[in-house]
Amino acid sequence: MKIDIFTHVMPERYKKALYKYADRFPTEKKVQDKRPVLTDNEARLRILDAYEGMVQVLSVTMPPVEEVVGPEEAAELAKIANDEMAEMIAKYPQRYLTAIANLPLNHMDATLKETERAVKELGFKGIQIYTRVNGKPLSSDELMPLYQLMSDLDLPIWIHPMRSSHQPDYATETVSYHQIFSIFGWPYDTTVAMTRLVFAGIFEKFPKIKFITHHCGGMIPYFADRLVVHYNNGLERLGQTFFPGLTKHPIEYFRMFYNDTALNGNPSALRCGYDFFGEDRLLFGTDMPYDVENGAISIRQTIKAIEDINLSESSKRKIYEGNARRLLNL
Repeated sequence: MKIDIFTHVMPERYKKALYKYADRFPTEKKVQDKRPVLTDNEARLRILDAYEGMVQVLSVTMPPVEEVVGPEEAAELAKIANDEMAEMIAKYPQRYLTAIANLPLNHMDATLKETERAVKELGFKGIQIYTRVNGKPLSSDELMPLYQLMSDLDLPIWIHPMRSSHQPDYATETVSYHQIFSIFGWPYDTTVAMTRLVFAGIFEKFPKIKFITHHCGGMIPYFADRLVVHYNNGLERLGQTFFPGLTKHPIEYFRMFYNDTALNGNPSALRCGYDFFGEDRLLFGTDMPYDVENGAISIRQTIKAIEDINLSESSKRKIYEGNARRLLNL
């Protein structure tokens, strides 16, 4: 079995409810409208039928509801999305293994309530958050109750990058050109989010916390030695063995993240991620349906990359299936 742990959907009822506010996310709407498989379940299944033993973990695609509507509306939208994903799982259990909860993160009481409902009533195996929450970092105090709950539930938190085209790359401009915001900005924002979590001591405060990053840990594997050298310099300047609130070198906390294989193939990059995080921290994920074949390219190329980097059969079994089963308590 291959368990694809990071795939995206926009179920029909949820899409209809969300698109009432489409004028508030015009850029994201243009992107989603080009990917009919987000909503067309039959077309999605036809793509998956080419892969024996392929199952998916469902997550709702962008935009984050908290950036579109107010707290009460966000809570209702999240509930609609989660109920629809639960229906998809019940109807097609041979293809949809489970889902992760969509949450109204501008309403923490509703977020905690919806998380518990999604896990305990709908059978979901985690939650999705973005690299920013209404412009705030993932180390914000308001998120601590959610981290405590997920630690208690012993289930992971998926981190999806979030940077918009209207975030310029230079202070003298008003937009990001040449898709810099997503191609390069998303791995950067993932790296920023990971770093803020590390230095906020989240792994110390919540020893059982589990985060899954999209796109194989952002920039971390590829700059690991640079990270060590510069943080060693920082510790030397401070005259300390560890940074405040930490009991290990930052590099050791970065290795504690779990990560998907969604690199659009790219065996050399995947090998770098594997060498840094190790076989127990990588999980098969494709980012379906974000390519010109509605996910078919990403599936093919991700499988090919895993096969091309000369891993042992036991390592491949962990990446394709075993790590997900362990992490999601399947």
